[in-house]
Amino acid sequence: MKHRCLTPFVFVIGIATAQLCAENFTVIPLWSDGAPGFAGRKNEPEEAKDYWVKSVHNPSLTVVLPPKGKANGTAVVICPGGGHRELVFNREGIEPAQYFAHLGVTAFVLKYRLARQQGSPYKLEEDTFADIKRAMRIVRNRAGEWGINPDRIGIMGWSAGGEVAAMVSYRPVTGDPTAVDPIDRADAKPNFEISIYPGGYGTPETVPAGSPPAFFLCANDDQGPAKTIPIMLEKYRAAGIPVEVHIYAEGHHAFNMGDRSDLVSIRAWPQRMADWLEDRGLLRPARNGTSPTGK
Repeated sequence: MKHRCLTPFVFVIGIATAQLCAENFTVIPLWSDGAPGFAGRKNEPEEAKDYWVKSVHNPSLTVVLPPKGKANGTAVVICPGGGHRELVFNREGIEPAQYFAHLGVTAFVLKYRLARQQGSPYKLEEDTFADIKRAMRIVRNRAGEWGINPDRIGIMGWSAGGEVAAMVSYRPVTGDPTAVDPIDRADAKPNFEISIYPGGYGTPETVPAGSPPAFFLCANDDQGPAKTIPIMLEKYRAAGIPVEVHIYAEGHHAFNMGDRSDLVSIRAWPQRMADWLEDRGLLRPARNGTSPTGK
């Protein structure tokens, strides 16, 4: 399925959308025959208004490619927030995907099923968890198609989407080598994690060995994330896994890519993320034998 790019906007670094995305982007369903157990609902229409999308019955990935010749082999699956009741799809999905594309990173925006939407038949631990595992496995299984290094596939989560990202970052999500579907044989573990004002659900008691290097960011006046992130920092330190944390004095919740804020620090936050990616070697062209974390 093809869609035209959204109305142009300007990033804080002054790069317009028109420069960041191709004329079209592609939407691929996670399951061609519909989500297991709910296949009969795959053709039910989504609800979309203003900034949100609801009623996701046919979960999907929207693929946003870097400009021709700019791809560096790194990819990221983006999980928008919305309290598991809706998806802030444009502001926390398409816009960051276009920013990543400018950096040479191939981006995949996930529409996952919403367990807390009124009347939803879905469960967070079953259906949403199945969606993010499937999304990660599709990108890794089909990495060659998009010129991606399968060892440089990360995840980005916003608010409730940060809880979705945590599901695959800290749990065993290895593939099944005996699965009939080759996608199900792929590992769903991300190689790096970016978590922006995340919710607390899915936060592990300890950060287990093999967890991805992480980048956390929020505002200090955003009470939930401002409590969760320092705890995660200590857990990462205890595990000896690289982590970077930014907590801004002000900004509240849901400042998205920062371009609508009056605060200079919030408007500039995406550059801090880009710096982290660069320092980890993830914006340099991938080479065989190069560590995905830049070591």
